[in-house]
Amino acid sequence: MPERPQALFAMTAQNVPHVFPPEVLARLRECVEIDPTLVAHDFTDPRIRETLARTEVLVTGWGCPVLDTAALDAAPKLRAVLHAAGSVKGFTTPEVWRRSIAVSSAAAANALPVAEYTLAMILLAGKDVFALRDLLRTRRAFPYGGIVPGIGNFHRRVGIVGASRIGRRLIELLHPHDLSVALADPYVDAAEAARLGVPLLPLDDLLRSSDIVTVHAPQTPETRHLLGARELALMPAGSVLINTARGALLDHDALAEEVRTGRLTAILDVTDPEPLPADSPLFDLPGAFLTPHLAGSQGNELARLGITVVEEAGRLLTGAGLLHAVDHSALERAA
Repeated sequence: MPERPQALFAMTAQNVPHVFPPEVLARLRECVEIDPTLVAHDFTDPRIRETLARTEVLVTGWGCPVLDTAALDAAPKLRAVLHAAGSVKGFTTPEVWRRSIAVSSAAAANALPVAEYTLAMILLAGKDVFALRDLLRTRRAFPYGGIVPGIGNFHRRVGIVGASRIGRRLIELLHPHDLSVALADPYVDAAEAARLGVPLLPLDDLLRSSDIVTVHAPQTPETRHLLGARELALMPAGSVLINTARGALLDHDALAEEVRTGRLTAILDVTDPEPLPADSPLFDLPGAFLTPHLAGSQGNELARLGITVVEEAGRLLTGAGLLHAVDHSALERAA
């Protein structure tokens, strides 16, 4: 058995037992030498620096300090960063890549609960569950006489904005359902869309033709307010907008106006800012359904992130390549 490399946790300390519950931590410690009570939240801490000098593998997560030149100079043996979360943009710097340090992310594992949440919301929205639930609560009687016209998920058009990991996983989850699914993504060509099993449309055409639009594009300077007043106006009356990506992709003032008129309804798990100001009309509008950024890994789903890191650590130990290595060249247009 190869010698286990020295590793160090670098994340919010309170998250360690959630991401690495006992059985997952035990598996990790079979692959690396790591102290679960020593968690870096500041790379300048003398106690941390002592271990950092010997560290070959950083196990990172939400709250990881920035890996700048000073931090990397203090870790001359560092050869891999295994991130037990999604995006690595918040803490990696160009110096990480210049030093050829391998970086892995559990973004694919984190994509699954977001795709599951979105699938659930698509199916519920297709049945107009939220509005009919409110009517039932108000009237204390069925708000219809047996048949509800205009609802249902048979051949309903779902438009996916962005073939991200989450967007692609959602496409997989939608395939067994009797829905019509289309995709808009400027970085996907027709051949790739065909492999995904969906037609590729320009964004405007997708907005015009979809009953439900769900957003899965990354947040970049180019995608800020990707869906503004002009784009929202293209959506048919009665259609639904779902956002589980980043709040800044939507113009919330323009969206609030569309929801206020009753022309559109919105399901928002992310907003800009988070949370919205207390006086935002979206909190009270009947056509808006807000959840507190919980589509991503929560509760027992966090262990899936830890398991992904354990599997990557096992590959490092045996000399195999990382399965979830981050492609630096694609990072600029990634989430």
